[in-house]
Amino acid sequence: MSRVGKQPVTLPKGVEVHIADQRLHVKGPKGQMSVPFHSSVSLQVEEGVATLDWTEGQNAFAGTMRALLNNMVHGVSVGFEQKLEIIGVGYRAQAKGRTLSLSLGFSHPVDYPVPEDITIETPTQTEIVIKGIDKQKIGQIAADIRAYRPPEPYKGKGVRYAGENVRRKEAKKK
Repeated sequence: MSRVGKQPVTLPKGVEVHIADQRLHVKGPKGQMSVPFHSSVSLQVEEGVATLDWTEGQNAFAGTMRALLNNMVHGVSVGFEQKLEIIGVGYRAQAKGRTLSLSLGFSHPVDYPVPEDITIETPTQTEIVIKGIDKQKIGQIAADIRAYRPPEPYKGKGVRYAGENVRRKEAKKK
């Protein structure tokens, strides 16, 4: 029995949920999203609470659909954000319109194009804040930016998630 799928999703004011053409559509104050909806799962919306029901043996789909629904509701009502930190002498970031310019110790600056529905801010030269309504897309963009210069284990230089613990290695001894 799916424990995640059993939990109801509360819908904040201004958020609408419906299914059309085997797609789950969620509309809210920050935007709208849709994902494919599995045919063995059904959705009931009553008094600001959405619950899922499923056919026998399909509880894994119910848990996945409930998690997707909850993320979409949170995204269109509150939004998601991911913070990155840049550590290293001369390493910096600057948001220029729809591009993020990164100086990460290469011989050239790295320019990352920002998708339309995502906003990237740089409060300081060593901080990057990625905001949007799609949790998966924000995580993928953060991973792409981090992949340019992941934190190395000796000095810890590179791009890391805020609060990420980088395991450090001891330097070579003579």
